[in-house]
Amino acid sequence: MLDSTAIAGGIGQIAPAQLRAALENFLPQGATAEEKIRAIEDGLKSPLGESLRDAMAKWIVDEIVPVDALVPNAYVKWRPPVRDSMMFVVARLSPARLAPKLLEQIELPLDTPPEARLLRLIAKVPGLQKLGQVIARNQHLHPALRNALAKLENGIRDVQPEDIRSIIERELGPRIQRFAVEVAPKILKEASVSAVVRFTWRNPNTGKRERGVFKVLKPHIPEYFSEDMDYLQGLAHYFGDRHHTYGFPAHLIPDTFRKVRRLLRHEVNFRREQKTLMEAAMLYGSFPGVRIPQVISTFCTPRVTALSELRGIKVTNAASRLPAAGRRKLAEQLVEALVAVPLFAATQDAIFHGDPHAGNLLYDNRTGELAILDWALRERLGREQRRHLALLFLMVTLRDPIGVCNAVSALSQHPFRSTSPRGRAARASVAQFLAELPVSTMPSGADAMRLLEQVAMKGIRFPASLIMLSKVMFTLEGILGDIVGANPAMGFTIARQVAQHWLANRQAYRSPLRTRDWLTLQCSALLFTSRLWVQWEQAMLNRMSDRGVARGATASAAST
Repeated sequence: MLDSTAIAGGIGQIAPAQLRAALENFLPQGATAEEKIRAIEDGLKSPLGESLRDAMAKWIVDEIVPVDALVPNAYVKWRPPVRDSMMFVVARLSPARLAPKLLEQIELPLDTPPEARLLRLIAKVPGLQKLGQVIARNQHLHPALRNALAKLENGIRDVQPEDIRSIIERELGPRIQRFAVEVAPKILKEASVSAVVRFTWRNPNTGKRERGVFKVLKPHIPEYFSEDMDYLQGLAHYFGDRHHTYGFPAHLIPDTFRKVRRLLRHEVNFRREQKTLMEAAMLYGSFPGVRIPQVISTFCTPRVTALSELRGIKVTNAASRLPAAGRRKLAEQLVEALVAVPLFAATQDAIFHGDPHAGNLLYDNRTGELAILDWALRERLGREQRRHLALLFLMVTLRDPIGVCNAVSALSQHPFRSTSPRGRAARASVAQFLAELPVSTMPSGADAMRLLEQVAMKGIRFPASLIMLSKVMFTLEGILGDIVGANPAMGFTIARQVAQHWLANRQAYRSPLRTRDWLTLQCSALLFTSRLWVQWEQAMLNRMSDRGVARGATASAAST
C-alpha cells in the first residue's frame, strides 16, 4: 500500500516545480491507477491534506497553466483575481474529483502544451467548462488557447453512450415500447452538463416513424454541479472579504460570481428550458431563415428533453466553406437573429439566447437556415430596458456623451443624477471611452457593452439581464471576427437589414423607441460631424505631440 500520509507530509513544503517528481516518488510504477488515485485521495483527506492542495494549486497556476498565458495583456488587471480564483477552486474540489486530475497531470508527457492541460483539468467541472465556452472566441487570447477552448463548443467527451441510454430507459419507462423508441448507439454531441443522442419513434398521430434527439442530463452532473455552485458561492464571499486588495469596487466581483451561479443553475433545469424553447419558437416563428428545435413533450422529463432534429454544421465551420459575400450575409443573419429580433420584439418582455457559442449555432449551407440550439441559459429584457439599450447603442455610435450618460443611468439598478458622485464617475468613464474610440471605425454593440463594464468598475450596478447580454455580445463579437474579421461597415449593414424586416413585418418587429427619442437622436445627429471633427483634431494634435517628444528624445540621445 502507498503511504498517503507521507505524500501529504512530504509535499507540504515543496516548491511547485518539484511537485511532479516528488509525487512520482510516492507513486511507484507497480501501483495501479486506482491505487494511485486512492492514495492521493487519502492524502487529501488527511490532516496534512491542506498542504497538498496548496502545493497543487501553486503548481497549476505557476507551472501547468500559467495565469500570464491564460489571461491576455488586454485584461492584465484581472490576473490576480483569476489566479486566486483558480487556487480557491482547487482548494475546494472534493478529493474524489481532485485526485484523478492530479494523477492525470503527473502522467501527461512533460511537453504537453498548457492549453491541452487546461482542458484535462476542467473536464467534468461544468462551471469551468461553461466559462471556457464563453471566452473561447475572444480575439485577445493566444491562438493556441482559443483553439483549445473552442473544442469545448462541441468536443467534450466525458460520458459513455451506455450511461446515457440507461438514463433514457429509466426516465421514459414503458413509453419506449409504447412508441417504439429506438435510440442510436453513439452520442451525437456533448455539452458541459448534457449529452445528445439521436432517436426515432412511431408517432401515433401520423402512423409514421419520425426522427428526434434526446438531450440528457449527464449522470455525474447532479453531484458535481451542486459542488460547483458551492464554490461559486464561496468565491463571492472570498472576494467580498478581500475586494480592497484588487482595486475593484466592493460589489463587482462578488456580484459577478453570484449572477454566474444563478445563471448556471438554469443549466440543469430541463423543465425551464422546455418552456423556453416553446416561447422561442413563437418569437422566431415569423422570421424566415431561423429555426428553433421543436419540443416533443411526449418524452420530456426533468432529466430528458426530446426535440426535433435540425440539420446543419457549426456556424464557424459552415462559414469557412462560403465565399466572402456568403460569410458577410451569415454574419448579418447572426446579429439579426441573436440581437435585433429580441431587441425589436413586439412582446413586452422579450427573451434572448444567453449562450450563443458556436457549438449552439448550426448553419445549413444548402438552405441558408440558422438553427439556434440549447436554450438553458436565457434572460429577458423589458420594453424600457430595450428602449434604453437601443438609445445606448445609437448614442455611442453618434459619440454623444450626454446621451450615453443618460442611457447608462437609465439602465443601472439605481439611476443617478449627473451631478452626484456616481454621475461624475460615469461622465468621466464615458468621456474617456468616447475619446479612445478610433475615429475611422463604427462602434459596435460589443463596444457599448464594454462601456457598461468600465462604468461598473466605478461602482455602478446593472441588473443580471445586462450582465448576460454583455456575455452574449462578447461571444458574438468573437464569432463574427472568425467569420468576417474586422468590418467597419457592419453596423450600417445590420441597420439596413433591421429596417427592411421592420417595414415588411411590423407585427413582429416593433421599435422600443418613443417619438421624443427619435427627436433627441435627430438633434444629436446634427452635431455628430462636429464631434467627430473635434475628436479627429485632438487625435492629430496628440500624434504631433508624440512625434515631437520622440524627436526630442532622439536629438538628446545623439548629443549625448
